[in-house]
Amino acid sequence: MSATRQLHDLGQSLWLDNITRALLTSGTLERYIEELAVTGLTSNPTIFDHAIKNAGIYDDAIRSKADEGKSGEALFFELALEDLTRAADLFRPIHDATGGVDGWVSLEVSPLLADDSAGTIKAAAQLHTRAQRPNLFIKIPGTRAGLPAIEETIFAGVPVNVTLLFSREHYLAAAEAYMRGIERRIAAGLDPKVGSVASIFVSRWDVAVKDKVQAQFRNRLGIAIAMRTYKACRDLLASPRWQKLAASGAQPQRLLWASTGTKDPTASDVLYVQALAAPETINTMPEQTLLAFADHGAVNDAMRVDGGSAEIVLAEFKREGVDAEALAADLQREGTESFAKSWRDLMLRIGSKRERLTRTQ
Repeated sequence: MSATRQLHDLGQSLWLDNITRALLTSGTLERYIEELAVTGLTSNPTIFDHAIKNAGIYDDAIRSKADEGKSGEALFFELALEDLTRAADLFRPIHDATGGVDGWVSLEVSPLLADDSAGTIKAAAQLHTRAQRPNLFIKIPGTRAGLPAIEETIFAGVPVNVTLLFSREHYLAAAEAYMRGIERRIAAGLDPKVGSVASIFVSRWDVAVKDKVQAQFRNRLGIAIAMRTYKACRDLLASPRWQKLAASGAQPQRLLWASTGTKDPTASDVLYVQALAAPETINTMPEQTLLAFADHGAVNDAMRVDGGSAEIVLAEFKREGVDAEALAADLQREGTESFAKSWRDLMLRIGSKRERLTRTQ
């Protein structure tokens, strides 16, 4: 049995952190579903920027939409929705077979809305309505302005992938926003079953501290943070508050491990996949990491629900001078800024390609 199938059978969903039109038209995504047990995918502005930059496969679509007068964000969202609705249709049988637990794709609102709660709520509703797919998450960052937008979007019945979470505290804040939205739906007599995942970014922790700690501490911090967060998630799902919601028909907000490609060239290329094996969670991984795990990965022990050695490891980092709370805030801020930069780069990329394609007609 393949390592990817073993991980799936353990109870963890494998999602692809990539989307390109070539993946769809070549049949590669279908093959990953059939052969590698891939059951969903995620996207972000950087992924789309690379896809449009490195492939002429989007040229005809960009030219056609430019002829219709579309540009900038409007043009991009049409391209993205074409790709993601097609991917959603591929995953729809999984979505239906699992009762809406799995088989999702994700589309992000503009990162430029990170500090605009009202704008985020409006954009999330519009994008989900345009997609017309029940298995499409709208990605909203778990920032200060994002949290009220998450609650309102869930209350409106729009599924949400909460992105840019870096710590247990970030996760708990996102879970609180999700549960408030569900509780309000129940109070209003609405269906409490609205999908959501909470995405914890892992490897960026280790990148942030690699030059600040001794060699024996490298590539350990992100995993410890994930273990601590997993314990918090399991504790929350066992709480009376959540059990009451579950009894009303609500589905758990699943924990998703993001940023799971290994950044350290001296470490195993499947380091985070193997360390983060945990039932009832999701690991969304870059294509290169997925293929590496399928080739030479191994499924060892599942992550412990009590957090294992997380607190011991985090205490060691604290003695090394790492303030996890402050670093989590820095990572979220830097992640927000990075996504905004990627978005601006993407808009420039589309604009320049649109201009070139229309000029050469």
